[in-house]
Amino acid sequence: MAPVASEATRLEKKGHLSFWDKSYVEAAWHFVYPNTTGLDDPLLNPVMEPNLSKLGCKRVLVYVAEKDILRDRGWFSKEALEKNEWAGDVEVIGEDHVFNLFFPKEENALSLLKKLASFINGNGV
Repeated sequence: MAPVASEATRLEKKGHLSFWDKSYVEAAWHFVYPNTTGLDDPLLNPVMEPNLSKLGCKRVLVYVAEKDILRDRGWFSKEALEKNEWAGDVEVIGEDHVFNLFFPKEENALSLLKKLASFINGNGV
């Protein structure tokens, strides 16, 4: 899985390159899902799904944190869904990766939680 857009540059600037390199991500993914086909497994990289246009749901929630090192991957996934005639929205929050886990009581984290609950309950986003 090659970096998308500015991932490599942003990782180097943040000093995370040794942590987020391909071998780390691959090892972590194999730990999470031992039967994986690798980093281009559609479960990890939905863009690689050959039948993306036949996605078995009508709604997909893609959240992208503006300062997230994987931000461009989120946008890339959203664009791939749109190219396959998926009609959904992506929302950008000016936060960092997993901000809601580190600061769960902050306004943006609470807003994310409410929107996620609304989405799950079928009330839209």
